[in-house]
Amino acid sequence: MQIGMRKAPGRYLGVSVLAALVAVMTFDDAAAQTKGVEVGLIAPLSGPWARQGQIMILAADLAIDAINRQGGIKSMGGAKLKLAVFDAGDSVEKAKNAAQRMVADSPDLVVATGAYLSSFTLAVTEVTERARLPVVTFSYSDLITSRGFKYVFQTSATGDQQAEGSLPALLEMAQKASGARPQTVGIVMDNTAASIAFVKPIKDHQLQKLGLRLVVDETFTPPLANATPLIQKVRSARPDILFLLPTAISDAKLLLEKMNEFGIGRGKLPTISNGAAILDPDLRNNMNLDQLEGVMSVVANWTTGAHKEFVEEVKQKTGHPWPTQHFVTTYGDMWIFKAALEAAGKADRESVAKALRNMDLRDGPAKFFPGGRVKFDRSGRREGAGLLIVQWQNGVPLTVYPPKDATASPLWPKR
Repeated sequence: MQIGMRKAPGRYLGVSVLAALVAVMTFDDAAAQTKGVEVGLIAPLSGPWARQGQIMILAADLAIDAINRQGGIKSMGGAKLKLAVFDAGDSVEKAKNAAQRMVADSPDLVVATGAYLSSFTLAVTEVTERARLPVVTFSYSDLITSRGFKYVFQTSATGDQQAEGSLPALLEMAQKASGARPQTVGIVMDNTAASIAFVKPIKDHQLQKLGLRLVVDETFTPPLANATPLIQKVRSARPDILFLLPTAISDAKLLLEKMNEFGIGRGKLPTISNGAAILDPDLRNNMNLDQLEGVMSVVANWTTGAHKEFVEEVKQKTGHPWPTQHFVTTYGDMWIFKAALEAAGKADRESVAKALRNMDLRDGPAKFFPGGRVKFDRSGRREGAGLLIVQWQNGVPLTVYPPKDATASPLWPKR
């Protein structure tokens, strides 16, 4: 009897302990499902491109706040997104070092976006590919997705695609507006990978194919110390079209001010850039607006007529006058991450990479990318990625091409 009495409490204690252990394990599983999911942003936060990196953080924070307020990742029990930020610095070597720190110090990171400059992205993705960390980027260089990598996904039209599509469109604009077809072209560019990718097809075959003659061909290393020699050559040659290709805002300001000083600014010489540096609000804040009027840029992303509500929301919440290319794209990237994590159902790099490879979206994140579809081909390039041409008009950069996305009609600068 005593033995039985002793055993009974023992059996009861065993059941209690087992029940407690089960409860703890269940709680731990739930906690694992609802804890934060770490996503990364690697971008320049110091040096001449720091402004763009700061805007990318702002966009990521705004998107993540919206995602988390709407319930987080529902397939993972409402797990919230957490942003891990890494400074790519102001050189390729610093960007590579930042990527090495990122993969070494953040083992829970499941996906990342960045790194703004194509030169930086090429270095960063060499590191992330070995770590099998999926990276989504809007950097332009064709090389990014032509290396056979399996964990790199490019949302932008490549530099080659942008050059191929934009030059014929620009010639058509010029002829329609002025009645005369341009005959000569000038190029002043920095030596970053994005600018090189844009210019390569122009020099390789487009000029000859379109019957254009290159009369200025100048390359500089950013940051630019003195724009005078470059713009003197442009003034002497007076090309019908000038491709002005800086990637740093400070260089864009210096070049445009020097053009004005030499009497070829303010719409006297049709000027076309590539990328968003020449469209940044900082230029409007620090330059005479007349010096910007009519300047165009070919970009992989910008706001269109479909983004009116989004534009107003961004202006209200951030105080910025308009969302730039890197804001719109980084914001969209966070929603791509959400879609991939919902499909993966777990915070695992391989599962997220698989979800990105299988992704085919025509709504949600797709509305933040030209072409309206997020589907990646075998190389990691987004299928149907298009280009936009944006022009400064009355102190605001507006989409003027293609017509279906335009918020204003193009104005061709008069000679």
